[in-house]
Amino acid sequence: MIHNSIKIQTKNLSLFYGTKQALNNITLDIPTNRVTALIGPSGCGKSTFIRSLNRMNDLIENVSINGEVFIDAVNIYEENIDVVELRKKVGMIFQKSNPFPKSIYENVAYGPKINGIGKKSVLDEIVERSLMRAALWDEVKDELNKSGLALSGGQQQRLCIARALAVDPEILLMDEPASALDPLSTAKIEELMYELKENYTIVIVTHNMQQAARVSDFTAFFYLGEVIEYDETKKLFTIPAKKQTEDYVTGRFG
Repeated sequence: MIHNSIKIQTKNLSLFYGTKQALNNITLDIPTNRVTALIGPSGCGKSTFIRSLNRMNDLIENVSINGEVFIDAVNIYEENIDVVELRKKVGMIFQKSNPFPKSIYENVAYGPKINGIGKKSVLDEIVERSLMRAALWDEVKDELNKSGLALSGGQQQRLCIARALAVDPEILLMDEPASALDPLSTAKIEELMYELKENYTIVIVTHNMQQAARVSDFTAFFYLGEVIEYDETKKLFTIPAKKQTEDYVTGRFG
């Protein structure tokens, strides 16, 4: 079904919080340099699924995971995987923007510094490039020493995107990145995704079906921890193969 090269592949991925099963046997191929949206009602496993793509669920107690997740054909749950390296490659943007209580500059330079880049000229370049890629540079270039927390909500979210981009990831996971934003800021984030997919593979969780239809190339419909249907976005929204998908996208349930 998907003809692009595959960036992320999950095979029979199941996840339990204690005895509660949150994901059930999920097999998905996520293509390179595309936006893949995950839709479905609250609590159906979408966020759990994207957090399994950079092993964020490892941080939760009592989680057990079966199945495999391949990124560039490497199983990220192998014993010898360096999780720090993995999280550099797979950046994450959360629903609530979470800038550090530092300057705009320091927010973006934080990751590169941790990774051993100390030279100011190199950091300057990374900060500028990342802010430009996050479509924020023109708005903040004269006040890089201002606190990141002083920015508007939409700017804070783009600052978090710039911070994620600063360590050169290949994949961006976005967990409802615009749900707390006004329509104008939302439009900016959506426009940004469209530009970013040239260089990054993007997976976005959204509860907003119009947004999924606007920004994504592929869509997976999750329900009760399972993927009910996965297809090109246009197809899934116009001629879904499953009755359940049709009911959800036409608003009959969910």
